[in-house]
Amino acid sequence: MQIIPLSEGAFTIDKTKEFIAFDPSKDDLQKRAKGSLLVEIQPFLVITSKDVLLLDTGLGFEENGTMQIHRLMQQAGIDPGSVTKVLLSHLHKDHVSGAGRKSAGGPRVASFPQAVYYVQQRELEYALEKGFPSYDPDSFSFLEHFSNLIKLEGSGWIDGYIHYELTGGHCPFHQVFHIQTDEQHVFFGGDVAPQLSQMKNRFVAKYDYDGKKCMELRQKWWTQGEKEGWKFLFYHDIGHPVWEWEK
Repeated sequence: MQIIPLSEGAFTIDKTKEFIAFDPSKDDLQKRAKGSLLVEIQPFLVITSKDVLLLDTGLGFEENGTMQIHRLMQQAGIDPGSVTKVLLSHLHKDHVSGAGRKSAGGPRVASFPQAVYYVQQRELEYALEKGFPSYDPDSFSFLEHFSNLIKLEGSGWIDGYIHYELTGGHCPFHQVFHIQTDEQHVFFGGDVAPQLSQMKNRFVAKYDYDGKKCMELRQKWWTQGEKEGWKFLFYHDIGHPVWEWEK
């Protein structure tokens, strides 16, 4: 498998749920609003013998009519039109806003219309009902009518090698993905396992729906990953987007 992190940059976020760009070379975290967290926004491409997978879709920024996530793919030598599956861990705006884009004078449309999108059905229902500030329904409501959407229920398998696991924790219907071949086990934990430091330390986050459950899941995955040689993908980690245990 080939793994390509698609870094959209570093940001701070506080209780307002707004993402503000942060340049580590010149910005001072202490000068940001009290309680601000420093995070990377980093979707991943995982290229297998069967698929070009996109794991979450970032903030959805556009510049001069080109989506940032499309430009990042092109810079990596990947045609956005080659993506076959979009796997969504959950629908918070920093993970799903790149899934769709505004069309000229019309409704929002899929950014990867050729791909099949996968989301937990109950997460979609919950997010549409819950709304702001964590969820921005305008960014993903198009999914309700998108013909290439598959609504998942609980845990299971996609094409025999992608295991989706309903975890809850960060939000009630969050899911994670295990991409498994004979050679590798790649794990994407979304916002239940967003950073390497959280895997190494017992940490209960106040921003999680169930912080204790998240902590327990991280400990379980970290122990199992070390035993089985998993490769971890961290969506919000500035320094360590990919971490691999050697078998």
